[in-house]
Amino acid sequence: MEKFSVSVNIAAQSEVTFTLTHEELLKRIGGKYELMTRVKPQQLIQNFEAHISFSPTLEQQRVCPDCDGTLIDGDFIIKYDVKREKGIGDIQTREALLTILDDLSEDDHFGIILFDDEIVKMKPSLSKATKENVQDAKVYVRDIEARGLTNINDAVIEAVNMLQEDKAREKLPERSVSMVILLTDGRPNSGESRLDKIQENVRNAMNKSMTLFCLGFGFDLDYSFLDVMAKENNGLARRIYEDSDASLQLHGFYSEVASTLLSEVNMHYPENIVDSLTDHHFKQLFNGSEIVVAGRLSDNDLSNFMVEVSAQGSEEEVSYKGQANTLDWNVMFPNEKYIFGDYTERLWAYLTIQQLLSKKESGTADEKANATTRALEMSLQYSFVTPLTSMVATKPQSDEGPADTLIADKLTEVDGDPHFIINVPEQNDSLCFNIDDAPGTIFNLVRDPLPGIVVNGQTIGDKKVDPGSKINTYFGRLGIVHQKLGLQLEVTTQSITVLQGGTQTSLSWSKTASLKWPSADLQVTKDRSLTVTLKDSVKFVIVLHKVWEKHPYHRDYLGFYTLDSHLLSPKVHGLLGQFYNGVHFEVGELHNGDVSDKPDATMIVKGSELSVTRGWQRDFLWDVKNGERVPCWFIHNNGTGLIDGRASDYIVSGIFKTI
Repeated sequence: MEKFSVSVNIAAQSEVTFTLTHEELLKRIGGKYELMTRVKPQQLIQNFEAHISFSPTLEQQRVCPDCDGTLIDGDFIIKYDVKREKGIGDIQTREALLTILDDLSEDDHFGIILFDDEIVKMKPSLSKATKENVQDAKVYVRDIEARGLTNINDAVIEAVNMLQEDKAREKLPERSVSMVILLTDGRPNSGESRLDKIQENVRNAMNKSMTLFCLGFGFDLDYSFLDVMAKENNGLARRIYEDSDASLQLHGFYSEVASTLLSEVNMHYPENIVDSLTDHHFKQLFNGSEIVVAGRLSDNDLSNFMVEVSAQGSEEEVSYKGQANTLDWNVMFPNEKYIFGDYTERLWAYLTIQQLLSKKESGTADEKANATTRALEMSLQYSFVTPLTSMVATKPQSDEGPADTLIADKLTEVDGDPHFIINVPEQNDSLCFNIDDAPGTIFNLVRDPLPGIVVNGQTIGDKKVDPGSKINTYFGRLGIVHQKLGLQLEVTTQSITVLQGGTQTSLSWSKTASLKWPSADLQVTKDRSLTVTLKDSVKFVIVLHKVWEKHPYHRDYLGFYTLDSHLLSPKVHGLLGQFYNGVHFEVGELHNGDVSDKPDATMIVKGSELSVTRGWQRDFLWDVKNGERVPCWFIHNNGTGLIDGRASDYIVSGIFKTI
């Protein structure tokens, strides 16, 4: 699902035509390629037309140059679904389960586990998919009623245990493929609710011995959480759209993933000939699907090389060896022209970017950062629109004037009010709170009196506020001082200014640059972030959030993050600094809150008893565009009870002032 917006002014009584050229890598599923175009105008249109052109020449249709036989042998289907279904939740979940039950083969074994705040198994172990057992399961499914809570962690672990126990009892075929299909329409709000902990628990339980498929219904869920968890366990996630027929979207899904031809497929190439390979190990090869591997040849004059494929079959190990031949694209397809450049190189770039985007969701902090940086570089180099980039739309030059360039920005959440996320690694959890005050207020974020380090942030407000609405505020200006090093740094959304030893230096957000002094290093990533490394001390990262230039409401704003905070002294304080030396808290009395998927609880912290809410905040340190959803305990009323004193105690009179 990709959403973007384009804004353009059109003169009265004139017309405008938008043409979007879309490039997509089609995957073969069930032996077929499928291209679906959604048509949702969302308003009445006086003259509505849809045109699809498919016009191969006679020569393109022939089996061979002198043959009368045709190459065309397929289905041409246009579907426009006008059915709108209310009450997605349990209705679509039941529909999806019934669809999967219809796709079971009689040789399959299956089990059904229901989960809310309780875990309920249809039967204590797996059942063979006989007609009688499937019919009984359908009756059971039709009686399912949703009760609101969602305990994903325990449900998946229970499913893994069922599979492992039946395997151990030899109730399943020796080389059978074990899989868990998770269907959910909500976020975890019962049992373990920390998303990263659930992913860790599932990963450890499955231990690469089975596959997880996640089906998410509607939009009241964290799809990225499901996507990462599925990929970490050799599977995939799919979003089932609310305004559509679930059975139509799921048609063939189970038959696709259940028909495993090979597992643990490895593609081996000569190391001294081939490099920069995309993924070449695959957990499964499904019937009717295909494997695509791309890489670079070290010698462009090379015409062939050896390839070896090894895998596990249903009954024995299999191995294939063969000679790969390199053919010129123009020789293979003399009458075809790929409009985006070199097809093979672009395919390699596409696959590499997709795999980097997957890696940035898991792994260590350094691995995430490296994957994100490399994916961004390649996206820009090959002009791919990804979650890390925006799209540029150009209006062609006309007699009336030069071409105009518009930015079609992918729509993402824009956070209001400076929000703070306190990571507590000792408890594998996070705390979060907002500070709500008038635009223009300057807050002290960090103050370490021993080295003389000070960080202050000034808030800005939206351009326009609807009458009666609350003003959203953001950090629009930051000031950093290191008294012992004689350094002052002022950062706004427009510029970066450094004062060092009486010399003033300016940097621009518009280009990547770096500065090195004996006292500090500054690294600017164009229109993205500024990293400030103080000598033998802490590292600060300032993230620039840009909105499109003529946005009617929002402004560009800044995010602030601290790395290596352990290098600061025990006397460090400030809205953020007071937590750098750790904080301990206890949570209990979990109960339903005002929002169904955000339970309330009682927290004991710093000798106070607080009412807190389980929720999410976005951390943009490693993913500037979309951010990472971080589960946390939200402290209300400007962090009262968590922070020392009140929020107003941290207000200072100037961007470089201390309290």
